[in-house]
Amino acid sequence: MEIRVLRYFLAVAREGNITAAANYLHLTQPTLSRQLRDLEAELGQQLLIRKSHRVTLTPEGIFLRKRAEEIIAMVDKTEAEFFSMENTITGDIYIGGGETQAIRQVADVLKELRDSYPGIHYHLHSGNAQDVTDRLDKGLLDFGLLIQPADITKYDYLNLPARDVWGVIMRKDSPLAAKTEIEKGDLMNVPLLCSRQAITPQREGNRFYDWFGKDYEKLDIVATYNLMYNAAIMVEAGIGYAITIDKLANTSKDSALCFRPLRPRLESGLNIIWKKYQVFSPAAELFLKRLRERLSETAIP
Repeated sequence: MEIRVLRYFLAVAREGNITAAANYLHLTQPTLSRQLRDLEAELGQQLLIRKSHRVTLTPEGIFLRKRAEEIIAMVDKTEAEFFSMENTITGDIYIGGGETQAIRQVADVLKELRDSYPGIHYHLHSGNAQDVTDRLDKGLLDFGLLIQPADITKYDYLNLPARDVWGVIMRKDSPLAAKTEIEKGDLMNVPLLCSRQAITPQREGNRFYDWFGKDYEKLDIVATYNLMYNAAIMVEAGIGYAITIDKLANTSKDSALCFRPLRPRLESGLNIIWKKYQVFSPAAELFLKRLRERLSETAIP
């Protein structure tokens, strides 16, 4: 498969019309159609269902679209890294992570780099631990920022000094809002929204699951989420209480929501991870160097 033809295929998948894709690619429609037929012949699979005015993807075409997007992203990233090696330090740094206030520590380092090296650009990807590590393993990210619990045994990593505090987001007019802390018994008979990472089936070492203990199976989990913004809207609509970490939702005096920490207190550590034996671009290498220096400066003696 040629990279060029994969770009053609993605254009057709995006436009849903061969003629529109050909115009976008500055090709003739017969030329593009022939390239697509050759790709199908090479793979031995039908990729497109051709109709009079549009095309749709077969299951095999959907699979190829996902793989092609990953391949093209890796090609573009590699080309950018080689381009950045020419003179001064330029290029792109790809960072993925969950929602956490610890991103402020990373942002401080990125701002410092940007001031000294304006040719460096940053690409942030938000997702849970599984999503971030999948993209890291495929080479689509340079670094991942993970909230514990998460399995980091196969990665190199730095521990961040920040700690995230777990608790419950609720409406200010809800009965539990009168409490200063939320105990396990308070959550036994109320509808809950839980992060998918917090209720991962891999419960060994999952401190969140351990906090509930044997009563975990009794919880009424009405919804799961991986990012907090939409979950907060569901809480505001009265759907339930969201188990989350502090400072991710608006709980200011003008908000309808409030946060109450768990008791006993539950905190999560944070790590920034990267693949072992990773060969970084100059920009990513410099970021890691500056981050190490910053963490060394803020370490408690």
